[in-house]
Amino acid sequence: MLAHDVGDARYAHELFHESIADFDRRAIEQRRMSERLAAIPLVELSAADQITHRLLAREIGEEREKYAFNAHLRPELFPTGPESMVGFAMQKTSLRHRDDAEAFLARLATLPQFFAAHRERLRAGLAAGYRLPRAVHTRIVASVTAYCDGAVPSHACYRPLAAAAERDAGAFASALAQGQRLIEDEVLPALRGWREALTDYAPHCRDADSVRGEPDGEAYYAFLARHFTTTSLSPGEIHATGRDEVARISAAMHAAAAEAGFAGDLAGLRTEIATGARFVAKNRDELRERMQVLAKRIERRIPEFFGRLPRMTYGIESIPDALSAQLPPAYAQPNPPSGLTAGVFWITGLPERCPTPMHVPITLHEAWPGHLMHIALLQEMTELPAFRRYGLANYTAYLEGWAMYCEQLGYDFGLYEDPFARYGQLDMEMWRAVRLVVDSGIHAMGWNRAEAIAFMSEHVALPPDTIAAEVDRYIGWPGQALGYKIGELKVRGLRERAARRLGDALDLRALHDRFSDAGPVTLEILDEHVEAWISAAEARVA
Repeated sequence: MLAHDVGDARYAHELFHESIADFDRRAIEQRRMSERLAAIPLVELSAADQITHRLLAREIGEEREKYAFNAHLRPELFPTGPESMVGFAMQKTSLRHRDDAEAFLARLATLPQFFAAHRERLRAGLAAGYRLPRAVHTRIVASVTAYCDGAVPSHACYRPLAAAAERDAGAFASALAQGQRLIEDEVLPALRGWREALTDYAPHCRDADSVRGEPDGEAYYAFLARHFTTTSLSPGEIHATGRDEVARISAAMHAAAAEAGFAGDLAGLRTEIATGARFVAKNRDELRERMQVLAKRIERRIPEFFGRLPRMTYGIESIPDALSAQLPPAYAQPNPPSGLTAGVFWITGLPERCPTPMHVPITLHEAWPGHLMHIALLQEMTELPAFRRYGLANYTAYLEGWAMYCEQLGYDFGLYEDPFARYGQLDMEMWRAVRLVVDSGIHAMGWNRAEAIAFMSEHVALPPDTIAAEVDRYIGWPGQALGYKIGELKVRGLRERAARRLGDALDLRALHDRFSDAGPVTLEILDEHVEAWISAAEARVA
């Protein structure tokens, strides 16, 4: 799928390779690559190539660790399972010519094999002692059902063909008819077979929420913590950091509440935001339109704070109602590196899940200057080798840390205009701080789902259904939520370091450009990259 996104035509007729045999084959190649890489002397490489060597060694090494942990047999199907992977692939697909349509139909024809491979892995994982947590089983089945039901013309797999036919009905009429038959006869039965397999799996689910009870679960979670944070922090250290951040942000929230007229009554402020009609859009369309207006306000200020701007743009769309209850209030769908389609800032179709105080931080995070702008800039770094330019998923802490830092740029932009808006920023920040505590609490400290929901409910103003969905995400996808706040602490700390050492000589536009021109990196390498810039700036003003 990634090869297709970047315009590599060798894989135009394929989509996924997710069978056990595929993982076995890759493991052999990764061992060979590791041996070849180790034979290259670091001292003979340029500084840039030494960074590439370090990053490649890390990526190959972690892939080998994942395989040793049987990660491909440990079912992680919420919040993103194979049906969601198909949906995301469809959203990024643009068919411009008949050849594109023919290749697309060939890719659709591989989907039954793709779902069969997941059934195979589910069975093999169960035989090896790895089981789905019961807490997320219902959500997983509901997600698959959203892709199974409804008429073919509304199906995600049909939309790229329909969009092409709207532009040129004659050129795509045959492909449209073939696609409808293929979806009816092949894709939907495969999806229903996957749903049936998951439904039949219910008696085998584990009651424990933590991955710790699985074979090698404690070591596996420690690995996931290192992987997603790109640091050597232990789950215990991450948990302590989270608690410190929760305490710091809580004090700031109480100050904002007092300013809003709710001194000593943070619960009252939260109730006002959750129930006050002025804080919730009337419907999905009004919410989307509000976000579109806000996005344009933000874009006007971007050149004041950034020297490098991407060529690619983006749009704002509503998440379909059937999926809004299962997904976060908003998320970014970056443009594919091929540049054939724009990025999309997806906003929930359920306005109560995104009250007004969330609007500024969530837009700064997901759109510009957050994910959609950042990733578009990274994709333009043609000097980077392909694995770095396109392998963004391996650097969650860098990407999410930057996006969280962008939420705080709302103060520089003058967008947090009242205490309710400032509380909204703090609430979003608290959300990510709580993640450190709750994720590690579940998977390293023995917390159960109810304890995690209670802790999160105490500290964030999200609706109960959203909190429950978030906790289920941490249960179903161990470790992934850790990168956000750890990354933000690094980015914010580097700006504070630059301000402390450069004072009035700090060029914020140049510093922001320095963050983005690092390319996708670990937090350690990001620190080195920005530190070199700070030292050079110090030397110039000395």
